[in-house]
Amino acid sequence: MDVNVKLLKQICEIAGAPGFEKRVRDLVIELVTPLSDEVKVDNLGNVIAVKKGKKNPDGKRVMVAAHMDEIGFIVTHIDDNGFLRFHTLGGFDPKTLTAQRVIVRGKKDLIGVMGSKPIHVMSQEERNKLPKTTDFFIDLGMPKEEVEKYISVGDPVTRDRELIEMGDCVNCKSIDNRVAVFILIEALKKLKNPAYDVYATFTVQEEVGIRGANVAAHGINPDFGIALDTTIAFDVPGAQAHEKVTELGKGTAIKIMDAMTICDYRMVEFMKQTADKKKITWQPEILTAGGTDTAGVQRMGKQGAIAGAISIPTRHLHQVIEMAHKKDIADSISLLVACLEQMDSYDWKH
Repeated sequence: MDVNVKLLKQICEIAGAPGFEKRVRDLVIELVTPLSDEVKVDNLGNVIAVKKGKKNPDGKRVMVAAHMDEIGFIVTHIDDNGFLRFHTLGGFDPKTLTAQRVIVRGKKDLIGVMGSKPIHVMSQEERNKLPKTTDFFIDLGMPKEEVEKYISVGDPVTRDRELIEMGDCVNCKSIDNRVAVFILIEALKKLKNPAYDVYATFTVQEEVGIRGANVAAHGINPDFGIALDTTIAFDVPGAQAHEKVTELGKGTAIKIMDAMTICDYRMVEFMKQTADKKKITWQPEILTAGGTDTAGVQRMGKQGAIAGAISIPTRHLHQVIEMAHKKDIADSISLLVACLEQMDSYDWKH
């Protein structure tokens, strides 16, 4: 389980709400430039790092997508007392907002807290209701005049939580999907002899509709596609066997389908065979709700792509306590590298 936790921590903790990925994008560009033959940024903000295949007479292209953005918020209103109202960027379970710290990214980064009505003054009816995102506000501890020196409507907000190690796991906000950004960078380091030209694509705005992957795939027009993203590990008390989707520590996950994509059966079989040949631990993944960049990679090229996905089992998704197992991360890197180096050895016509 040789995982560069220091680098993963740096990638997970940096800011990058959907549409506001500049900070994480700048870090990615810095990290991938020495590893690539060419690095470009498209008009939407996707980073595309190209690594040429050593034996690729037909000019085949493999797009590997990992989204850079993290779920967050955007400031919609500053009230007379300096409290902020916000809109979500990405999917949130409102109850997870309770008692959290956030960072408002204005002219100056300001720490805020998610506030709501105290339980002491709630009616019984209010106590029994499920919370809504509109029940919350951001408290910066400043009057309006001070807030407006630094913060404006339209500024992004990200969650505040550092990465820590817990046993054999890592825990942080934004494991979704910074762990995949990390995996793709580590794969580029290890990738010596790719079968085809690899387009390592760090996409934007996945959490609000797979927008970056759609644009990038249209421009790259890949023959093959592999998406990298987290998936649900519901291996916790109370979960029945059929609900788990994946489990921590049981290896990387090979996606069969999610709510937006049925992965190409050839890519699924190729990944399974490659994992078995390399003795990489893996588990199947079927996710009946939610989607990933796999959909854009598969469908937005001119002729579509033979596409699948490598998924990283993650507990507590879309919370600030997302948890992934270091073995699963290492297995995901190994499988990606093996697939990219052996893609020309498979009979894709069967």
